[in-house]
This record gives sequence, structure tokens and C-alpha cells, in this order.
Amino acid sequence: MSALEKAFYSPVGRKVAAKAGLAEPPRLRRGRTFPHGAIVLAPLGGSTLVADTLTMLGRAYESPVIDTGDDAPGYGDRIGALVVDATDVRTAAELEGLRAVLRPAVRGIERSGRIVVVARPGGTGAGWEADAVARGLDGINRTVAKELRGGATATLVYAHEGVTPGDLLSTLGFVLQGRSAFVDGQSWHVRPAATAVDELAERPLEGKVCVVTGAARGIGAAIARTLARDGAIIVAVDIPAAGESLAAVANEVGGTALQLDITADDAGARIAAHVAARGVRIHAMVHNAGITRDKMLVNTDAARWGSVVDVNLAAQMRINEVLLDSAVEGGLADDGRIIGVASTSGLAGNKGQTNYAASKAGVAGLVISMAPDLAERGITVNAVAPGFIETDMTARIPFVQREVFRRSNSLSQGGSPVDVAETIGYLVDPASQGVTGQVVRVCGQNLVGA
Repeated sequence: MSALEKAFYSPVGRKVAAKAGLAEPPRLRRGRTFPHGAIVLAPLGGSTLVADTLTMLGRAYESPVIDTGDDAPGYGDRIGALVVDATDVRTAAELEGLRAVLRPAVRGIERSGRIVVVARPGGTGAGWEADAVARGLDGINRTVAKELRGGATATLVYAHEGVTPGDLLSTLGFVLQGRSAFVDGQSWHVRPAATAVDELAERPLEGKVCVVTGAARGIGAAIARTLARDGAIIVAVDIPAAGESLAAVANEVGGTALQLDITADDAGARIAAHVAARGVRIHAMVHNAGITRDKMLVNTDAARWGSVVDVNLAAQMRINEVLLDSAVEGGLADDGRIIGVASTSGLAGNKGQTNYAASKAGVAGLVISMAPDLAERGITVNAVAPGFIETDMTARIPFVQREVFRRSNSLSQGGSPVDVAETIGYLVDPASQGVTGQVVRVCGQNLVGA
């Protein structure tokens, strides 16, 4: 339960909310839990890609209710999810099939239910109309996400030609499970992977080393805990001033702590040496550490600008350069993972955060640029872009401003650090080999950068 949910569902919180005229936020389904109600599959064509993936997930599915008249038919019981295989949809006329299966489902979806559309991307040479339709699906997805209620979410997955059920497995599992609770109205791409996968593992990171910077508190600590739950050996990194809390997190997850200023020239070398001392290489490098030094641009001097860009962006590039050198012991393994933490503020801009927006947009640009260059080594590079996440830092924001931030998304609440952590867990999973060069927003479909 998020901090906002705890506040609202307490007796005092209910009274305050009632006086302010604020509705209770929906309780979100989290963790490795599938929807309670039936999963409905709607194939809009002859493709069996999604059906085969659901079978691989071990999920039974039912046939859809289809709207053919003025009065939309309904489902007898609330359904848990509607999954649409739209990979054969190429024309504007065929979008009617999507409307016909979505209309009854939107009316009949359970709380924290899921609507998932799997389609082909544009830009593949299929023609102008096919490209327009692919982009049209994105508009449908974003709008449906805004119309859903009760914590239900919508997701669009672009599956490229050649994608197999094994390639799609981790993504479909993630978006159907509660791990994707705060990912709403978003789309990203899955491409064919070189490694065959036929099942989702409960502990997919068993024995793999994952380095997490900024791990002493907040989102970083949640990342460490979540990856450890999935079997990872955690190297928790943070500045010496956070040494006590850093050690507590490392001890909690059974990992090791490395006190380190990531802007130091030898930061990458020290991380590699720390890992090499254990005779292994890194599976995932999670660049979570970041700072803010907010001021209007007219009041931002060179020091305030440089410190944010250095910590949030330049330090990542220096560390990556060291860890990607295959000759460096304790560096990143082939088939490894690099994860950056961007921000919706970087994707859309935010008043008083020019330096922060520059650094976080830079993280998004970095992963997009790096991904194709590292594909031959099987290394994937992705980013998450959190929106308003409830942490100790955000708790210090004045109440009215904090409520505006919380409610400026389709789920009417702030996210939890674990929502960011679960998305990173999905991206570092070995089964997510086909997902690279993507920026996944964990923002509840925030109006900023949505």
C-alpha cells in the first residue's frame, strides 16, 4: 500500500479527505499476482502469438464479448483482463474490431484489471496506412487508460516481426501482474531475442550480481530489495555520508555495501574491483543515484548546473565506459543489463528544473543510443522514467502541492518506490532479452510527460 493509500484509509485520513472533497484513491494490486477475474483473449486476425504466450504463462483464457450494436453487451462477471492480439491489424477499417472488443471490456473490467494490446509497430515498410494505424493504436491505448477506473490500467506492446511467444513472455507477464501497478497508458517495443525462453522464473536473478547506486534509501533501497527477492546478489552503492543506512540495506538483502561518490574519476574502477574480488562479473548495473538543485534558469549558476548534470548523467557514462571494457575484471558480463533512471520531468520539462530535465532527458537519449551498439554482446540498455513517487523527500512537499502532484495522473495517487523497482526487475530479467533501447514510464499516466 502506498503512502497516499495509508493516509486515506486511516480514520483520520478519511475525515480529512471527506472535508476536502477528495475521493479515496483506488487500492492497486501489486506483486507477482495475476488478475482475479478471467483473462479474455481477443485475436483480431489469424495470429496465435498472444494465445501461445498466455499458454506459456500457464494462464487460461476465454473468448471476448463483441459489441455489434448501439447497446454495448456486458460480461456476466467482472473480467480480470482483456488481451487483444492486434498484430494483424493494418488498416483503418480494422480498428473497428478493436472498438468492438474494448467497449464491453471497459465496462466490465475489475479493479486493478488490465487491458493489453499487442500490435506491430510502424516504420517497418508495411505502408503509410499501416504506419498510421500503428500510431493510432497508441492514441487508443492512452485514451482508454484515462477512461478506466478502480486502478485498472492499459498497455500497448509493439511486437516486432519475428517475435516469438518466448520473446513476449516476460513482458506480457509483467503487464498482467501487479508488478506493473503504476505503469499506465504506456507503450514500448519487444524485438526478437537470441536466447530462447519458455517459462517465467520466480527467482530469475538467482546468483547474479546487480549493482545499485543510490541504494541507501527510497527508490534505491526498494530496487535492492526487489532484485534480492528475485535472487540477485546486491552490491549497494551510495556516498560515505549515507554509510549507516547503506549498510543497513545491504545487510537486509544479504549483499555488500560500497561507499562511493559516483562522480569520482575512479568510480567505475572501484565498482569493478569490488565485484572482481568475488570472482564474478556484473549482470545488471542500475544507475539510480541522482540529485536535484532546483532553481529557475535565470537563477541557476554554473555550479548548480554542473553538479546535477555530473551526478545524474556524466557519471553514468564514465562508469559505463569502464564496466563495458571486456578486459576489465568485474565489469559487465555479456548478456548483461544497464538501467538508467530518467524522469517524466526530463521527458516533458518542468519549471525550475532545467538542469534536472537536461540530465534526465539525457539518460533517455543515452539508453536509446547505446542499445544498438551493444546488441552484439547481448547487453540490453533501458531506462525507467518515474513520475510522482512517494518517498521521504516528497513527504516534505507542502500538502496542497503534494496533492496536486499525486492526483495529476490516471490512477489519482502517487506511486510507491516498489513500482519503480518492479519495472527495473522486469527489465533486468534474463527473459527480457528482446527489450532494449526503451524508456518505460512509471507514472500512473502522469499529465507531465504522459
